[in-house]
Amino acid sequence: MSELTPQLFAVFASLVEQRAGLHYGAADRELFGSKLVAHAAERGHDVLLDYYYQLRYDDESGAESASLIEALLVHETYLFRELPALSELVDRHLVPIVRTGKRARVWSVACSTGEEPYTLAMLLDDRGVLGEVDILASDISPAAIDRAHTGSYGRRSLRDGHPADLAARYTEVSAQGVSVIPRIRQAVQFQTINLIKPLPAGLGQLDAILCRNVLIYFRDEQILRVIDQLVDHLAPGALLAVGVSESLLRFGTRLVCEERGGSFFYRCAR
Repeated sequence: MSELTPQLFAVFASLVEQRAGLHYGAADRELFGSKLVAHAAERGHDVLLDYYYQLRYDDESGAESASLIEALLVHETYLFRELPALSELVDRHLVPIVRTGKRARVWSVACSTGEEPYTLAMLLDDRGVLGEVDILASDISPAAIDRAHTGSYGRRSLRDGHPADLAARYTEVSAQGVSVIPRIRQAVQFQTINLIKPLPAGLGQLDAILCRNVLIYFRDEQILRVIDQLVDHLAPGALLAVGVSESLLRFGTRLVCEERGGSFFYRCAR
């Protein structure tokens, strides 16, 4: 296999950013290179430049680019991740909306293999309002969405400190792993969405959007474009949640930052 030179790294990283918005800097070169080389070899290429030419000039359907992006992505998530923010969103925002007689709508962006929207569904069911909330979930990876539909995970999907009562009620644990019960799986609508492309026309207005632990992979200008698209689909007073290590304060967005129950949300003020 040919070497991933700095020049080749630059052109491959640029292509990935164009297709998926994912930014890889110099510090990511070693990890990026190991995944790229292994994937190119699997696809029958010993010369990286030949593989680049295929991606650039002989991939009209985008299937090969999608295959590479899938190989690069890290689907690191688990059930009940960053639970306090989800509990706050449910108890202080979604439940009150439902109590007014309105049906609430939530979108879990970049949901990976589905643990986040399933956790949200468990919390909503625990509060007795799951039937009044539409839960949409999406990811750029078709393979991740396929796995999300199954609701089946390894034992590590339940990390130390998870709420044992909820896990016992909504999952089935065996030697093979952890499975989300069918009623919770059926409450989530999954689809494949690339955030750097125009969003589906039928997405409509949402009462909350979860966009957690994904913006860290984008350049600032791409973050602004993504946020602008998301805000267009937020109803007045709706909330956007990002990851605990992410912040929008340095950007001039149309959102108002609020601290709620120890977690930060961004409210649509229009």
